[in-house]
Amino acid sequence: QVQLVESGGGLVQPGGSLRLSCTASGSIFSINHMMGWYRQALGKERELVAGITTIGSTTYADSVNGRFTISRDNAKNTVTLQMNSLKPEDTAVYYCNYRELSGVQLQYWGQGTQVTVSS
Repeated sequence: QVQLVESGGGLVQPGGSLRLSCTASGSIFSINHMMGWYRQALGKERELVAGITTIGSTTYADSVNGRFTISRDNAKNTVTLQMNSLKPEDTAVYYCNYRELSGVQLQYWGQGTQVTVSS
């Protein structure tokens, strides 16, 4: 069992910044996995915002590429999403995700944290 604990989120004005963190704990057996952040806005499907593998390969949604940066500390099993130049359309519930990249590719989810970008 993998548990994901999130921190960060909140209310910020357009152009501002926020930082989200997620720490994984429990029975982490896979050495080939991705940790990342998804988000779900009102009336939209959940989408991948950014992800990073154990070896450091990253992926970003086109809508956030160049504004958001994802990083991880493998020793601490922690992933961080630095969000800059935030826009109102970034408003959503953000969920931390852990996904195995081999075998049956089990997934685990954090509880979600609200990010609201508004003036």
